[in-house]
Amino acid sequence: METDPDIAKLEAQEAGLRWRRFDLGTAWELGQALRTAALARGAALTIEVRLLGQTAFTSVMPGTTPANADWARRKRNTVELLHSSSYLVGLRLGRDASSLEARMGLATRDYASHGGCVPIVVDGVGCVGNATVSGLPQREDHELVVGVMAAMIAAQG
Repeated sequence: METDPDIAKLEAQEAGLRWRRFDLGTAWELGQALRTAALARGAALTIEVRLLGQTAFTSVMPGTTPANADWARRKRNTVELLHSSSYLVGLRLGRDASSLEARMGLATRDYASHGGCVPIVVDGVGCVGNATVSGLPQREDHELVVGVMAAMIAAQG
């Protein structure tokens, strides 16, 4: 698979996902919107939205297992450390034939470079949290989060 075009696309995508403001109320709205999107497509997801190191929204839907929550935790750890989407981290590592363990000494038990967790970045502030889903193939997990975030950011004006 040719990853460089995907990497460039995701880098541009992340550059455009900038919130004007983001607080606990926004975190709750984002979580609800992710859950609504999952229900609309008939997906069973674990959903988590974090703000400043705290879980502001969490939902486990029928059809998920504790493994989905564990995947969400591992993806979240990656984004909280690197401030980049877990999918983009994975594509870059794949391009370089590397891993988080080889590159940074991070145990795969606690870190995952699979799609589904996206940083929440506020203009003039930086990364303040993340939104994570787990339950679909990694590209679909990523696209679901990005799509919902992009719509909410556009509505902020």
